[in-house]
Amino acid sequence: MRNGDTSFWFSQLPAEPPRPPLPGDTDADVAIVGAGFTGLWAAYHLLTLDPSLRVVVLEARHVGYGASGRNGGWVSSAITGGREPDAARLGREPVAAFQRVMNRAVERIGEIAAAEGIEADYVRGGELLVARSPAQLQRLQAAARDAERWPEDEATLLSAAELADQVRVAGALGALHLPHCARVQPAALVRGLARGVEQRGGRIHEGTRVRALFPGGAGRPARAVTDAGEVRAEVVLRCTEGFTASLTGQRRTWLPMNSSMIVTEPLDAATWEEIGWDSMATMEDLAHAYVYLQRTADGRIAIGGRGRPYRYGSRVDPDGETPRATVMALAAQLRALFPATRGTGIAHAWSGVLGVPRDWHATVGLDTTTGLGWAGGYVGTGVTATSVAGETLAHLVTGVPSELTAMPWVGRRVRRWEPEPLRWLAVHGMYALYRAADRAEDSGGGTRWWARAADALTGRSL
Repeated sequence: MRNGDTSFWFSQLPAEPPRPPLPGDTDADVAIVGAGFTGLWAAYHLLTLDPSLRVVVLEARHVGYGASGRNGGWVSSAITGGREPDAARLGREPVAAFQRVMNRAVERIGEIAAAEGIEADYVRGGELLVARSPAQLQRLQAAARDAERWPEDEATLLSAAELADQVRVAGALGALHLPHCARVQPAALVRGLARGVEQRGGRIHEGTRVRALFPGGAGRPARAVTDAGEVRAEVVLRCTEGFTASLTGQRRTWLPMNSSMIVTEPLDAATWEEIGWDSMATMEDLAHAYVYLQRTADGRIAIGGRGRPYRYGSRVDPDGETPRATVMALAAQLRALFPATRGTGIAHAWSGVLGVPRDWHATVGLDTTTGLGWAGGYVGTGVTATSVAGETLAHLVTGVPSELTAMPWVGRRVRRWEPEPLRWLAVHGMYALYRAADRAEDSGGGTRWWARAADALTGRSL
């Protein structure tokens, strides 16, 4: 089994020569920190709106090295952190409009990939939320009732028999199908997007670690300072997601949450006949410490979940090596869901970090006084959200009138995480409570109170 090496997704692509690092001090119109989905979508849309712009993208390692090249490959329309807090604050319609934007973005990613000639295994089969215990079934039914209040979801509640017609999950009691979701090979998508940026005149410098960002104002440009020099620009956009804590002064802005994945060897035809899953819908269970899955284009199953969720002091393991206990736990979950995979080997394991704001809600913004902008905090729902956030940043920078700049996440300010050891205790305490609740619920009964207490512990509203 291969472990680390960024991700399985990159291991399936041919090697690319590295792009040159920043050669020294440089001037630009827009500097973007991070060559993941957010930064590349921002660059793509900026150069589409105004091809004359000098756009420079700075990346510490290589394109897609962070969460963009390591995620589960879900192009999901989910709004990070849920809809109810914004609906209570703003009313239903602004949030419904945001949901329609996210729904459309799922399709639009596929359309842009096709137009750009990006072969990223995009298949829009929807998403299945699967219940496998009485407590999970209660949560599923609550989710179905919630979907009735949000017809934008176009959700369909499935019985166990109806689910089995699509995919046969051991012990499944029912499911909710959400059509606005697609499967994708994320590393192929992020690489293709980088090529689209460069074809439009954008410059991407790999191997260029940004250490600090400095505001502009009063005729001074904003600055992104690297080991190789600084980029001076009218606007500097921070698009660093789980690696934000590595920037000077940003350690408590977003918490870097660790997520791990494994992928099987290709399954044989007889195993797929037993499982089904021809629709290629993405899948998630309704446990508190949930797992998420996709059927890959080459006939494997990729499954992910939280292994070691957080490292003290917001540290990250950049190379993504995954502890053996996490690999074994994910493999056990896979075989519980699909017993037919028990004879199938695990080909690759990897991990990555995602950005978690203190209120679990993503944000997008631009301070026109300082020239500093930002987007991120997607908490694992970023493949689609990044595309909307990047386009929103492009509209904010260029001043293009747009419905995107009026969405609820624009300009939202979130308080910082607590200092250590409080945030370490909060995250590990939350997941300990979730796992205890899952173990108790496996023996029957409803949702345990301590799972709700875990939500309250960190302000999580998912």
